[in-house]
Amino acid sequence: MAAAWNELEEGMGAPDVQIGPITRTDIVRYQGASGDMNPIHHDEPFAKAAGYPAPLTVGMLPVGHMNAWGTSWLGAENVRLTRARWKQQVWPDETLTCAGKIIKKYEEDDERKIDLEIVSTKEDGSVALQVWMTFVVPE
Repeated sequence: MAAAWNELEEGMGAPDVQIGPITRTDIVRYQGASGDMNPIHHDEPFAKAAGYPAPLTVGMLPVGHMNAWGTSWLGAENVRLTRARWKQQVWPDETLTCAGKIIKKYEEDDERKIDLEIVSTKEDGSVALQVWMTFVVPE
């Protein structure tokens, strides 16, 4: 169930969520579902030949988790926009912490809207991804 307009304030967020550790199986399952079977994401010798220490996570896999964080709070049916910025590769066996907050609460085009900024950090505290989402908030 989505939150009510009068319950939401700029600066507030939902509880953080941990993603992972991300497994190679998670990566391959996501690849199969998305149709992206680039070997850089699952083939160890291929990834190493390309200069990586291991196959890297499909970027949209953690973005999907971040979107799930937002929609579990504000409702999937209320998403109007999502965009992402990848800052670092994510590797198998890494765990990300997903945290976010409302950065803007406003009315536009006869709709009540909320903008979120969501950040996924690695265990060392570095930022792996940022996601911004816009939601409508029904009455």
